[in-house]
Amino acid sequence: MLSVSTLFLVFVINFLSLGLVWFYVMRSYPRFGAARFWAAAAAFATVGAATSLFRGYSHPLLPILVGSALFIFAGFFASFGIQRLFERPLMWRTAFAVTGAAVIGLAVFSVWQDNMPVRILIYSVAQSIAVAVSLPTLFSRSEGAPPPGARLTGYIALLCIGTYWFRSAVALLKVGGEVNLIEFNAVQASLLVLLVFSTMALNFGFLLMAIDRLRAEVANLALSDDLTGAGNRRQLQKRLDEECARSNRTQEPLALLMIDIDNFKTLNDTQGHAAGDECLRMLTRAIQSRLRSGDLLVRMGGDEFCVVLPSTTLREGSIMARRVLDACRMEWTAKNCTPIPISASVGFAQWRSELGQQPDLLIAEADRALYAAKRSGKDRFAIHEPGESEPLRKTA
Repeated sequence: MLSVSTLFLVFVINFLSLGLVWFYVMRSYPRFGAARFWAAAAAFATVGAATSLFRGYSHPLLPILVGSALFIFAGFFASFGIQRLFERPLMWRTAFAVTGAAVIGLAVFSVWQDNMPVRILIYSVAQSIAVAVSLPTLFSRSEGAPPPGARLTGYIALLCIGTYWFRSAVALLKVGGEVNLIEFNAVQASLLVLLVFSTMALNFGFLLMAIDRLRAEVANLALSDDLTGAGNRRQLQKRLDEECARSNRTQEPLALLMIDIDNFKTLNDTQGHAAGDECLRMLTRAIQSRLRSGDLLVRMGGDEFCVVLPSTTLREGSIMARRVLDACRMEWTAKNCTPIPISASVGFAQWRSELGQQPDLLIAEADRALYAAKRSGKDRFAIHEPGESEPLRKTA
């Protein structure tokens, strides 16, 4: 037999160590919100384990109800850290409802009928729900395959749930002998030790998820324009390589828009570069609001932008070009200044089999159409039409 106090002392040391690690991460990276929940989970579990040490030294209701409630809520905080990391809603009502129901059940089978196996079952069900809350997020494929850290955490969470249910079955069937407040039999003690190590492994999974998120953010920064948040040239090249290869393989249509803001230099010269930067950010938001979910807006540099339009025909591309022109027609008003009208010129080109997997040729054709639109009066778009004596059609 192993002493209950010894096992819960191991829990205290384990959770206290994890809490110190996450508290340090929380203080060092204040914007990393998930660390706050994981630090809170460790703190709740530490206090819960410390409370459970008083089994046999006080009225049993105190360590059973308070300790169990803290442990269950710690499980929810751990899951909430995962939800916050992936920007999913937090299920506070579920946490309070499950914890409250578990406390009532534990009280009933402590006062009305002292039944340790049923208490283990109630606690295991509540903890399983707390852990299971995060499983849909961990195994979600909404953005492709789950990252390695999320998969590992999900598998460990499943191990924890399985251990909770196996522990309940063992207690109900009295495998290994009776269980009481002061001593656990060898089977129950072994399962508790497994839960201790599972908890440590679960926090290792949290750390891997944090690393995965950091790597994703760094990769996103490498493919994004610092000023506007749109894609940059590197992302354009990567995406066009993929889309041209796909169109070359499947003959699916592909279109490209080149956008240049009219008279942007005048705005910069009269209002300053800060005003010009703010205008670029406003235009980026306006253009993105007109695009579809699969389209990509890229800032080529200065006041020149590009839009990749997968699976877009000539007619659909013309409609998108008009939407972009409408989005760019706005007024920029600096402080104590007369409103300045803003517009843009757009060039349109469509992929065809002769271009093959050469995105540079598609960019060059869209660029030629853009400058034709500039020459013909600005605030309009032009379509590149190869094979004709006049290769460009202008449209206001």
